Amino acid sequence: MKPCELENCEEKAVIKRGKDGRAVCKKCFIELFEQDVHDTIVKEKLFTRGDKVAIGASGGKDSTVLAYVVKTLNDKYDYGLNIFLLSIDEGIKGYRDDSLEAVEKNRIEYGLPLKIVSYEELYGWTMDKVVENIGKKNNCTYCGVFRRKALDRGAELIGANKLVTGHNADDMAETVLMNILRGDVARLGRCTNAITGDENELPRVKPLKFCFEKDIVFYARLQNLEYFYTECVYAPNSYRNFARNYIKQLERLQPRAILDLVHSGETVAIRKEASTQIQTNCTRCGYMSSQPICKACLLLEGLNTGNYQIGNSSKKKPREPTETNSVTGENPAPEKSTSGCGGQCACEAKGLSGLSI
Repeated sequence: MKPCELENCEEKAVIKRGKDGRAVCKKCFIELFEQDVHDTIVKEKLFTRGDKVAIGASGGKDSTVLAYVVKTLNDKYDYGLNIFLLSIDEGIKGYRDDSLEAVEKNRIEYGLPLKIVSYEELYGWTMDKVVENIGKKNNCTYCGVFRRKALDRGAELIGANKLVTGHNADDMAETVLMNILRGDVARLGRCTNAITGDENELPRVKPLKFCFEKDIVFYARLQNLEYFYTECVYAPNSYRNFARNYIKQLERLQPRAILDLVHSGETVAIRKEASTQIQTNCTRCGYMSSQPICKACLLLEGLNTGNYQIGNSSKKKPREPTETNSVTGENPAPEKSTSGCGGQCACEAKGLSGLSI
């Protein structure tokens, strides 16, 4: 076996890091991974002492590693965080009910309080019922919108002032590509931020921003973390899935393609007026929205009335006040509906096999 490529380490390498291709031993891999996360937390100023943070816990690899490493670093570096686990039960039999069992084991093992919020109690619908009524074509749109609002509500119930999500470098690259393909200038301008949230919105932080998906899987296995790795039964129909497969092909040709896409998203120049949205409160539920009625309430109205075009139609009135396109100077086209989840659904990529080099 090859020796560990880190200086002053005489151990045998057991794994090759996806991020930089270096062959390293188990101890060095764990230390490098945790240092990457710590550096992101410090450089991006993600936390302030005394923060009450809700970690979005789905039971998958990303959220399991996220909860473990944030707790580990909080203990090691004394961030002074009050950490809670927050899970969303979308109501997908054979998937979410099983993954919540993994979250419960994490709750016990990590000694962290857990709050579970369900679509059924919030909206009166489960995703299984939604798919039964609308089919599989646009189901990720409903799930993504409902999940985002459910996370906000769950965090509010906990009393958290920050929501921590497990978005990794692969997720970021996929989102950049999706926003380019959609021509979504506003989201492209902020999708790679390690901390998001306008004024009066709950900040969402992403400590795994620069962590490769394969390294997250390696870390979970080297630390013997238990997670749920079955893919969502509705995920293959999502727009994101196509972006994910394309980026995986790019990664095989050039591993740095993932970080290059993230860097492109960070450095793209966008006019301020093109990315600014006038935020208000939904007249129905009271939550932050860029429209008088938020997307979740519109989709819910469509489900309850059987008119599934409500909230899903591509024919929308332009926002007021009007915004201009950063390239053409014209008013932006109405927002298009796709089957994508926009990075908010509970889809988890399957675990990667093979740890040895």
